[in-house]
Amino acid sequence: MTDSTQKATVATETDENKHRKNGLYRQVSAELAENMKQGWADTERHDLEPATQAVHTARRRRALSARFPGELLVIPAGNPKVRANDTAYPFRPSSDYVYLTGDQSQDAVLVMEPGRSGGHQAIAYMLPRSDRENGEFWLDYHGELWEGRRNSPAENEQLLGLPCRDVRTLAGRLGAATGPVRLLRGHDAGVDAALEGKVTAEHDDEFRVALSEMRLVKDEFEIADLRFACEATALGFEDVVRVLDATAPTPERLIEGRFWTRARLEGNDVGYASVCAAGSHATILHWVRNDGDARPGDLLLLDAGVETRNLYTADVTRTLPVDGRFTPVQRKIYEAVYAAQEAGIAAVKPGAAYRDFHDAAQRVLAEHLAAWGLFGDRSAEEACALGLQRRWTLAGTGHMLGLDVHDCAKARTEMYVDGTLEPGMVLTVEPGIYFQSDDLTVPEEYRGIGVRIEDDILVTEEGNENLSALLPREAGEVEAWMARLRS
Repeated sequence: MTDSTQKATVATETDENKHRKNGLYRQVSAELAENMKQGWADTERHDLEPATQAVHTARRRRALSARFPGELLVIPAGNPKVRANDTAYPFRPSSDYVYLTGDQSQDAVLVMEPGRSGGHQAIAYMLPRSDRENGEFWLDYHGELWEGRRNSPAENEQLLGLPCRDVRTLAGRLGAATGPVRLLRGHDAGVDAALEGKVTAEHDDEFRVALSEMRLVKDEFEIADLRFACEATALGFEDVVRVLDATAPTPERLIEGRFWTRARLEGNDVGYASVCAAGSHATILHWVRNDGDARPGDLLLLDAGVETRNLYTADVTRTLPVDGRFTPVQRKIYEAVYAAQEAGIAAVKPGAAYRDFHDAAQRVLAEHLAAWGLFGDRSAEEACALGLQRRWTLAGTGHMLGLDVHDCAKARTEMYVDGTLEPGMVLTVEPGIYFQSDDLTVPEEYRGIGVRIEDDILVTEEGNENLSALLPREAGEVEAWMARLRS
């Protein structure tokens, strides 16, 4: 990374030549300041087509408007977050802002102004182009010379299909707000402060819940993007198989990096921290340190997903024999998880209770655990009723998927986990068995083995579609697929 501090402190003369820009001081000569104003081509674009998503975001805004008539609605994209000192994490806007605009600009805010005769006017407040006349574009560390060209308000209006204004005028508008206001709080401290005393935590919580529930059923644009995310993720898994060494250790960090490269090539990034868990690390559900090695004879549990450039993410897990062949014990455990996943996927259909796929998968896992003698004299049914299988199955069997890997997280229980599946919902089905290395209640040969199989399932009118079906799941198919990729 270039040292912008050093580069921006250009030749100095006297205090009279100090220019203050956005609270920052730069010492520059009058000649240089004048020179930097001139000789720049006009790059304004006038023939942009609306983004593909614009028709869908407009419909989503209309649906939100109908839920909160007469209220001012404020949805910020958020601000960059500091990683260390003067460096920031890559910016990723709030999912609700993206859902309603299709835009990914930092510091932007969607404001929905209630109309006198009903409905709302949606306005996107955004940073405009950097000012070249006053030198902002090069004297400010966040000017376009340092961080790249931004769209003008007119360009964004063409792309997004809604009016766009300078976000630096927003504080005044919010300060003058009267009547009921709802805010997606916690994404932009400046917006939160501007509305202090005008919003209530109760109303904001209701707003967050409503936004989350709107995203339970995906539209055709979202489904297409999730399908692409799964296709790109399959390519990433293939890349990993090709880098796995069948005769020597492969660093988990190399596995992580290889998948990340595919994610950046095909999409925006990974949708969440990749779990690249080899050997006993596979028994740790959220193993993201990825500082071990995948050794021949081990299983590699790879849980990773590509996030598209529209920010929808896949979430897929495969458990792979590093050297290409399952041992008998590994296959025994793997096939139990595969059978559970098959039962779970079969339970995904319109009209089914959301919990059905979890219950179906857990019953199958309990039956296998009982057959292996792990419940003693208890039957699978009795053990399942008591939840005893959870010592080794640990987690729930899935979750909603979309802009967030754990999508719709603020939806009410009665609308989500106690709800009913509908066409257009997308969820993961991901049963697993995890035998910890120090678990003395299981045979020694099981200890340190973790297996999870996860796919992204779309609820259809007829039943379901496995969006991640490009990746094999059955044990023999996994071995044959790995052999093909390595040949």
